[in-house]
Formats: sequence, C-alpha cells, structure tokens
Amino acid sequence: MLIDKAEIYDLIPHSGSMCLLDGVTAWDRDSIVCVSITHRDQTNPLRRQGRLSALHAFEYGAQAVAIHGGLLARTAGKQAPFAYLAALRHGRLFVAYLDCIEDRLEVTARRQAGGAGNTIYEFRVDGGGQALAQARVTIITRAPP
Repeated sequence: MLIDKAEIYDLIPHSGSMCLLDGVTAWDRDSIVCVSITHRDQTNPLRRQGRLSALHAFEYGAQAVAIHGGLLARTAGKQAPFAYLAALRHGRLFVAYLDCIEDRLEVTARRQAGGAGNTIYEFRVDGGGQALAQARVTIITRAPP
C-alpha cells in the first residue's frame, strides 16, 4: 500500500466512517488506484436496511478523485483547494448492491481534462472480478466560504 487510511485522512475532508477508501495502491499525475473493504462493514454509514446500494459506488469514485487532487496539491507544495462535485454523467451501475461483493473494491480514476477551476475525471469501481460502476465527474474548485 503506497498510502494508508491515516494518510488519506490528511488529504480529504471526509472523516471517520465516511472516509470510504482504505488505501492507494498506485497513482501518478493523471490517475489513481484506491482500494476498500468498507463496503462489507455493517456500520458503513451509507447502508440502508442492512444493504449498501451500488449507487454509493459513485461516492467511492468521488473520494478517489478527491484523494488524487489532494496528492497533486501536496506534490506541488500546496493544500488542495475547496472543491465540490458539480456533475456526474454517464453513470452506469452493473450490480444492485456492493455489500454482496466479497473481494475488496478497486477504484480507478483517470483525469480527462483540467484547467483553472475545474477538472473532469472518469472512474470505475471493480470488485469480485467484475465492473461494478463507472461514471464521469466534473469537479469545480472555489475559494472557501
């Protein structure tokens, strides 16, 4: 593991059980690969009626993007700017639930375009030897309120 959960806490604003990713196994200027087993955790805060909908795979992907942004900022000697997910497009789910996936999740995000103030990423969530979800997100940065 290149980056563990303790270090992830320093990179993104998510804390406690809302930090869904457990580690980073690879990253470079344009991409990141994260892993997680939190989809199996009975106390996962996104569970409803004991199940974790595959819809939440989009949050796993968004957190991978946030970690990538934090790593890029840190490499440049800066702190990541305040940012929010402005759009999620071309979202596809290939399963109904994540909690039934016994293997760890692997979340891969790749930066497609970026400029001053916004960046577009595509991400994919895999587990158990299959694609679980994929989407494209637009991240907008702005000054803190």
